[in-house]
Amino acid sequence: MANNQDAASQPPDRKTRMLAPDAEGINVAAALLRAGKLVAFPTETVYGLGADARDDAAVAGIYAAKARPAFNPLIVHLPDLDAVRTIAEVGPAAEDLAAAFWPGPLTLVLPVRDASELSRLVTAGLETVAVRVPAAPLAQELLRAAAIPVAAPSANPSGRISPTHAAHVMQGLVGRIDAVLDGGACEVGVESTILDVTGPPKLLRPGGLPAEALEAALGAPLARLPDHQPDRPSAPGQLTSHYAPNARLRLNAEVLRKGETLLGFGPVPDAALNLSPTGDLVEATANLFAMLHRLDTPEVTTIAVSPIPDHGLGTAINDRLKRAAAPRV
Repeated sequence: MANNQDAASQPPDRKTRMLAPDAEGINVAAALLRAGKLVAFPTETVYGLGADARDDAAVAGIYAAKARPAFNPLIVHLPDLDAVRTIAEVGPAAEDLAAAFWPGPLTLVLPVRDASELSRLVTAGLETVAVRVPAAPLAQELLRAAAIPVAAPSANPSGRISPTHAAHVMQGLVGRIDAVLDGGACEVGVESTILDVTGPPKLLRPGGLPAEALEAALGAPLARLPDHQPDRPSAPGQLTSHYAPNARLRLNAEVLRKGETLLGFGPVPDAALNLSPTGDLVEATANLFAMLHRLDTPEVTTIAVSPIPDHGLGTAINDRLKRAAAPRV
């Protein structure tokens, strides 16, 4: 297995610039991407670590900066469906889903085009590519200014908590990437939903677009992966241990035990932080990674998490929490 140790254990070797979310910052970020550099930028889901998806050295830089296993494929970000068609084969189901949900927090796994010019590192040697058209205005401006396909996993050391603020990116990757385009907090707060449409639509990862919305659009239930998957992913975000703070997590905690710190949901007492005191899943999703970051301190050894309803966006929250609580690799 490829090395996936915390990138923070390796000495930094470059200066990381913080760029303002204005025309100058966007132009600098776009020029850096075209020059084969690494730039973190905000989408509506989380901050992504971007590089030119056609440049082997640039894509290898993503894996090195994150200490990400090389068998874990990347999502390619593009500004619109026409740009997606230049790198992937878009069938009827994908066309319908794109019309309904792009731009937005949906990633589609499609057959890669022979003439795509994508680095094989992006697809991890697969014949498919994961693609997304983000909705965040700053991401859209950057992608149009760069005018290249941008590979961008979450901008954090592999396996650790995903970043929803520029400060989270700097905490994990300062000195390992070239720049961060600071767009403030991410609106959705968890990664995109991933759907394989190379055959009958199959849910590969729950995320910021509820599966129920996809099923309503398709008029049929989605196929789903079994609960236990080998750590050889067909799309990003499928590794068993992922999104983890240093503290251990105990899920579905009805009662707080001695020495635990409670991450609450709904009207529960004694919560150090509460994802949503009113039980709002949209609010809880937006707060999830930011609150895990806030609790990720030396003083906190175990985080107890209140039960989260397993429907709508709650499915994505529970997916991330289960992976964060899994045995560390």
